[in-house]
Amino acid sequence: MQERQHSYPQRKKRLATSIPLNGPWRNVIDTLFIIVGSFLIAVAFNLFLLPNQIASGGVSGLSILGHEWFGWEPAYTQWAINIPLLIAGFLLIGKQYGVRSILGSIVLPLFVYLTSHWVIPTTNPLLASLYGGIGVGLGIGIVYRGRGSTGGMSILARIVQKYSGLSYSVCVVIMDATVIIMAAFVLSLEQSLYALIGLYVTGKVIDAIEMGLGYSKVAYIISNQTEAITKVILADLDRGLTKLEAKGGYTDDQRTVLMVVVGQSEVPRLKALIRSVDPDAFVIISNAQEVLGEGFKRGEHI
Repeated sequence: MQERQHSYPQRKKRLATSIPLNGPWRNVIDTLFIIVGSFLIAVAFNLFLLPNQIASGGVSGLSILGHEWFGWEPAYTQWAINIPLLIAGFLLIGKQYGVRSILGSIVLPLFVYLTSHWVIPTTNPLLASLYGGIGVGLGIGIVYRGRGSTGGMSILARIVQKYSGLSYSVCVVIMDATVIIMAAFVLSLEQSLYALIGLYVTGKVIDAIEMGLGYSKVAYIISNQTEAITKVILADLDRGLTKLEAKGGYTDDQRTVLMVVVGQSEVPRLKALIRSVDPDAFVIISNAQEVLGEGFKRGEHI
């Protein structure tokens, strides 16, 4: 792979503005993220999930079942589950993982307790599963951006992963599925179906927070006019590119493939530039879920 070319007149120098990976400011930002994310989870829990009996997995789902079955206060149930799991996490996984879970495990039930008397906006279970899933996903995504955890089932999933050999994602699915199946017996089959909707929405929102809402595009360009196309992309589009050495599958001829990443709004301009140089160029354009580096997002969370 040849290196990207930077020496062209219109290239603008982009300054790094990201927060360092470690240090006091990074720790402060991470702590704020965990607190804000935990607050959003608690609000979504009390406004949408709990009053509509949407037990969409995790410790929060178990606390809803405990509230409906035994009348237990959800915040107390969450503390009662989180604290033993925190201790188990320290002993079985390691101190580093346990420390990152302490804050979320403590403040999330606290916020659940403090917001337990807020007025609920809807009693429609479908709306509750959708907006509850959005709120929980938004909160968890922010907590993850703060390199933290809300503890609970995530710790248990790590423990099961360590001693069972299963992947972490499979362990999480097993935990959530167990809670939803329990909801079908404790509440009703219909409520468990709503819980599945909430769980699905939560996962999609977490992905959006983690990976970003904007999609970039990566283009692979095969042409006999690679040098001319390189010049127009560098000069007119103001994007860097990479030259990949490839071999034709039919002719075995050596050829150069250009790879360039652009924003979604830049795709029409890129195609027009390529057509202006070589109308017969072979171009593949696909989604790039997340792009880190110069001209795109900074890599502060790598």
